[in-house]
Amino acid sequence: MTTLTRHDRYSVLRHLRPGRRSATALAAAIAASTLLPLAAPQLTRRFVDDAIGGAGTHRLVLIALGYLAVAVAGQGARMLTAWLASRLAWDGTNRLREMLAEHALGLDMAYHGRHTPGEMIERVDGDVVAVAEFVVAFLMDVVAGLLLLAGIVVVVLTVDPRLGAVLLAYCLVIGYGMARAQRLAVPSAARSRAAHAAMIGNLEERLAGAEDIRANGAGEHAVNGFYRAGSAWFHADYRAGRLGTALLGGTTVAFAAGTAIVLALAAWSRQSGTLTVGAAVLLFQYTLMVRTPFERLIDQLREYQAALAGVARIGGMLAERRTLPDPADPRPLPATGPLGLRLDGVGFSYADDGERVLSDVTIALAPGETLGLVGRTGSGKTTIARMVLRLYDPTEGTVRVGGLDLREVDPASARRRMCAVTQDVQLFAASVRDNLTLFRPIAGDDRLRAVLDDVGLGEWLAALPGGLDSELGGVSAGEAQLLAFARAFLTDPGLVVLDEASSRLDPATERRVERSVDRLLAGRTGVLVAHRLSSLSRVDKIAVVDHGRIVEYGPREELAADPLSRFGRLLDVAGVRR
Repeated sequence: MTTLTRHDRYSVLRHLRPGRRSATALAAAIAASTLLPLAAPQLTRRFVDDAIGGAGTHRLVLIALGYLAVAVAGQGARMLTAWLASRLAWDGTNRLREMLAEHALGLDMAYHGRHTPGEMIERVDGDVVAVAEFVVAFLMDVVAGLLLLAGIVVVVLTVDPRLGAVLLAYCLVIGYGMARAQRLAVPSAARSRAAHAAMIGNLEERLAGAEDIRANGAGEHAVNGFYRAGSAWFHADYRAGRLGTALLGGTTVAFAAGTAIVLALAAWSRQSGTLTVGAAVLLFQYTLMVRTPFERLIDQLREYQAALAGVARIGGMLAERRTLPDPADPRPLPATGPLGLRLDGVGFSYADDGERVLSDVTIALAPGETLGLVGRTGSGKTTIARMVLRLYDPTEGTVRVGGLDLREVDPASARRRMCAVTQDVQLFAASVRDNLTLFRPIAGDDRLRAVLDDVGLGEWLAALPGGLDSELGGVSAGEAQLLAFARAFLTDPGLVVLDEASSRLDPATERRVERSVDRLLAGRTGVLVAHRLSSLSRVDKIAVVDHGRIVEYGPREELAADPLSRFGRLLDVAGVRR
């Protein structure tokens, strides 16, 4: 279970903290929205006492106009406070959202495997929205409300110390009761948000697989699964709402009783001659004003609950640590040319279950050589490829690229000098240019056009109405695959990992992809994860993987010519010429 460290808490607060000028403006607006409402009852008191004392109409009209001006100014100050608080909250939470997204993208593949994309979106965006709403409510209803309560108690104490003491005790009792109720409500809200995140994750998975679900008649199962997730959220939210409703009802009764007590005491003081009628009216207005901040706190309780639950979940994500630490003294890979690759006695086990995935894997490729990884599904081929790209670190042995241990290589240098092209190409709702450069200014437009032309997409680009600025959409599987090769050419890597990039394409597009593969591997070190043995005619070496071990390794030509080799038998079974 993860815990929120002091550094993580500081990171959250640092991103929410406003600038000095903005904080000063907000503090002034809060002060105005607190003091102006406190002044209004004083004018009411003066109006009542002067009217009873026989003051002239002109004086009473001036007092009434003053009351109107104070009331309007108070509402204006509250509107300004709300605007400033919302602006500062969203500025801060946008920075927090960026930090969370960067942190989430930097976590290990194992973490992402345990959490669905829908759940991650809810963590990065949904919880941050709850925090933004909380910040606004906190500034508007907690800070301003507490200041208003303190001002009311101080004024009432000056008018009548006995009534002021009663009012202070009453506020303390109400505040203590609300704090106790909040301790019960927050865990309930946390469970509701967790159930909601699970439901969103369930829905995202089902929508992503809608084609397979419909084609295979699994709609009823998918709907039943969503029903169960939705039902769990409903019951969790219902319990949280029921608790909030009970709290609201109890508070309403408590306020009614408190108002009655203060009015009774004010009437008694009036009869004893210690209070004027205007002072009694003033006390009544202040008593009603005490209720307003507390009611706002109750109204916002669900947002406080959601925000505290969101902060806890944000803290949980921030407390997640990569198992791939950045090197203390990062070293760059060679800037140009093919990169040699060597795996020495590499073993790997997943940290969460300790399952042995790789054992004693040893492979050596000279710069410019290519390797084909073959074996059954689940044999460990993909894990080896991920080791080469440092998506995982070995639990035993060493992975060296360009003569350097990957754990000592500068991550930015590794991203520049190594790349992967897989069957599952990720395209974004963005322009062709951004999809090629992945939103980085790594090449000019002429270079982008030349690369697209080289991979066979020149005519495709020319047909787009906006050229490189066209929004990417509706591309075929072959076009997506060629775009992935164009990305690789742009980075000019020294080591390439290919995961059977042409296995799901039509013959014509497959030939274009194969030509791109040949060009990409020319003068570069390559690792090909093979699902079809016919794609390995170009490689220099073969490694046959079985149950996480290299059971056969050597030059392709020698293994293919050996009638007793595993690779040779695999070629025969697949109907591929040796």
